[in-house]
Amino acid sequence: MGSSFNVESPAMSSSSPAGARPSLLSMPEMPRVLPFVLFLGVGALAGKAFTGSEYWMYAAKTIGVGALLWAWRRRLPEMRWAFSVEALVVGLAIAALWLGLSGHIPSLGRLWDLIREATGGPPAPAPKPVEVWNPVVHFAGQPILGWGFVLIRVLGRSLVVPALEEVFYRSFMYRYIVKPEFESVAHSTFHLGAFLVTSAFFGLSHTDHWLPGVLCGMSYQWLVLRKGRLGDAMLAHAITNLAISGYAIGTGRWEFS
Repeated sequence: MGSSFNVESPAMSSSSPAGARPSLLSMPEMPRVLPFVLFLGVGALAGKAFTGSEYWMYAAKTIGVGALLWAWRRRLPEMRWAFSVEALVVGLAIAALWLGLSGHIPSLGRLWDLIREATGGPPAPAPKPVEVWNPVVHFAGQPILGWGFVLIRVLGRSLVVPALEEVFYRSFMYRYIVKPEFESVAHSTFHLGAFLVTSAFFGLSHTDHWLPGVLCGMSYQWLVLRKGRLGDAMLAHAITNLAISGYAIGTGRWEFS
């Protein structure tokens, strides 16, 4: 188990006038929440601007949010990669679980339709075809561009997303539930409510893979609790996403890309 760390917030520095209200950007929540919100916000617009805009928007949000995390890296002392055997095992196990359960667990939307039908509601509609993210096919006449987007996707899922999501879920949300002054909470602190709520939010945000998502959230949180740091969960998350991306590209199962 790791030891606690104590980080002085810019809002609480000695240069701030006594009793002065901290600015929004100086709050410790900002570098942990804003990149996550921006990533989701831009992602929600994907494919709605013009045909193929989902690829350009993914590249834009990956590069933009990655740059923002880098710019704020000194305000995120917990955002440090760390290697451990446990992280390697968890990362590969979650990838196998994610792929293995695919097609066997209904999505949240499908599950709701089935429950409504079972309780006397209208018949559940047939499941909609999965929209496949495949820039190689979309840019068939421009293979360099298509594979360039694949590379950005792989790098984004393996570097930016693990740092982004682990900082938000495991460092901010979990600790904030334990105590609003979250920076004073050691990463090794176990709190049942925070563990369940954070894992549920993480899992349910992956609506098509909600069950492996919940188990995934629990596993990454276990790593943080066991090691007392965020880096192992970041590495496990990266290994999971990299393994799934490799499977998608190698087998042509682009629905996992």
